[in-house]
Amino acid sequence: MKRIQCLIIGAGPAGLSAAIYTARAGMDTVVAGCEPKIAGDYEIDNYFGFPETISGRELIKRGVRQAERFGARIVCERALSVHMTEDGAFEAKTDKDEYEAQALVIAAGVTRVRPGIANLADYEGKGVSYCVSCDGFFYRGRKVLVVGEGNYAANQALELTNFTKDVTVYTQGKEPAMGNGFAAKLEAAGIVVTTDKIVRLSGEPAMAAAVLEDGRELPADGLFVAMGQASALDFAKTLGVASRGAFLEADHEQKTNIPGVFAAGDCVGHFMQISVAVGEGAKAGRAAIAHIKERSGQA
Repeated sequence: MKRIQCLIIGAGPAGLSAAIYTARAGMDTVVAGCEPKIAGDYEIDNYFGFPETISGRELIKRGVRQAERFGARIVCERALSVHMTEDGAFEAKTDKDEYEAQALVIAAGVTRVRPGIANLADYEGKGVSYCVSCDGFFYRGRKVLVVGEGNYAANQALELTNFTKDVTVYTQGKEPAMGNGFAAKLEAAGIVVTTDKIVRLSGEPAMAAAVLEDGRELPADGLFVAMGQASALDFAKTLGVASRGAFLEADHEQKTNIPGVFAAGDCVGHFMQISVAVGEGAKAGRAAIAHIKERSGQA
């Protein structure tokens, strides 16, 4: 496990802005995230300081170079899980590495892929969950399903084995996209991965079964959604960060209710513009610096 001072999840404008501040202040900073949504070829005309049109891709490239100039490490890694340690640090697992950080900035956007289950919302809190760390305990020794096709789903399924050995992964018709390492771990744990598609759930008052596209009904006590990549809200639920709907709650300094966790950019649900994300990232970076210094007795 690599020990660093600040981990930033998300390599968009908010995450890179935070990294510029923390790295420039001498903090050992890692930004985990691959190409953000903005890094396309569409044109940006309303960002301060660019009288000429600039592409999202070029703007992100410049931000990366600037953060790296101050010593930040930008790694194309997808965060899979984050947990708080007993002494208030944060342990994060990505698809390639593991980190322990003194401060965490969440700038991962709001993307969450829905699994295409018709009545999913009816069973949220009644068998459907998005957080193994939060709810896995309630399914000890019971039959549970995980829907998802990638490393995030694999990691969630493996975490569930701490509570039950009866775990199956459904990719909802997608081809499995787990890396070789995760695929081997799933096989070793006896976790079956199937491309069958769950179309609806049944049971009263809570989930008791999942109905497949071919009409088969499978008894199951719980279903964990882990489609695509882990989102900001997924990390928030694990850590106990307060949220409102799909967005994280953060104050005017980008502090969340959890000491050492800061949130910036689209995931906090304010005016979703690049300029706003950059400003929030700067504030999150400054607050993270103060937190790290306080933990080390430099404040």
